[in-house]
Amino acid sequence: QVQLVESGGGLVQPGGSLRLSCAASGFTFSMSAMRWYRQAPGKERELVATITRAGGSTNYADSVKGRFTISRDNAKNTVSLQMNSLKPEDTAVYYCNAVSPTGRWYWGQGTQVTVSS
Repeated sequence: QVQLVESGGGLVQPGGSLRLSCAASGFTFSMSAMRWYRQAPGKERELVATITRAGGSTNYADSVKGRFTISRDNAKNTVSLQMNSLKPEDTAVYYCNAVSPTGRWYWGQGTQVTVSS
């Protein structure tokens, strides 16, 4: 079955860094666009970053541009999100998302990121 397993979340001070990882299985990872979303308490889930199948193109929400970097390793079926200069407003549950070539969406269980002093 399809699995997306996120890891790397935690508590970090403002200005710090975290690296999230998502391990994928059960579908053709290399043919799927990958995304990171986040959802803060009381807010809607928002798109943070996207990366195309081969990793040649990336896009970011304005709020994280210049601070976050999405990358993927198709040999290892993983996608990562490097988060630098973290701010309290980055606090959220972060979700890995896959969009298959047939248009099916898959979600991970989420990993909590808390930015606080």
